[in-house]
Amino acid sequence: WGILFSHPRDFTPVCTTELGQAAKLAPEFSKRNVKMIALSIDSVEDHLGWSKVQGTGRPEERYLHQRPEERPTRDEHRQGIKHLLRSTRNLPLSPSAQVFVFGPDKKLKLSILYPATTGRNFDEILRVVDSLQLTAYKKVATPVNWKPGDSVMVIPSLPDDEAKKLFPKGIFTKDLPSGKKYLRYTPQP
Repeated sequence: WGILFSHPRDFTPVCTTELGQAAKLAPEFSKRNVKMIALSIDSVEDHLGWSKVQGTGRPEERYLHQRPEERPTRDEHRQGIKHLLRSTRNLPLSPSAQVFVFGPDKKLKLSILYPATTGRNFDEILRVVDSLQLTAYKKVATPVNWKPGDSVMVIPSLPDDEAKKLFPKGIFTKDLPSGKKYLRYTPQP
């Protein structure tokens, strides 16, 4: 599993707080076999200086370093991560920040675009990783506001008889006004 999160530039205040939180949660991501990479278009020298200022530790563990001749230009960076935030005066603001989560199959599992003025929620990203990993290996889905340890939903394509075998802790349904019994839940496997 891997997470790539982009930054518009080094030495930006919102991104500094995000990298601090990412560094703080790095052991949690590591427990889940997730590698994180932060990407900015600035120079290696800027990355090194920024990591010293924010105290995230060894920068080579936090950044994807490119040789200067291989770094994308600002325009190339923007082509890959579409954003055009506008202020109330219709002036361009800093670029937005994006999060990409990739599975072990190298396929994109999640993409979130945040405006430059809103810090990313790494607790939520961690929760989503928990859901992605659980649902990748079990025949379940996670409902709204799910947290690890909460009940999960049995996927609709799984017949009741097979579901009963897969989930020995039991299956229960939620009562709906329609009377349909398709919201099947089970304790998290």
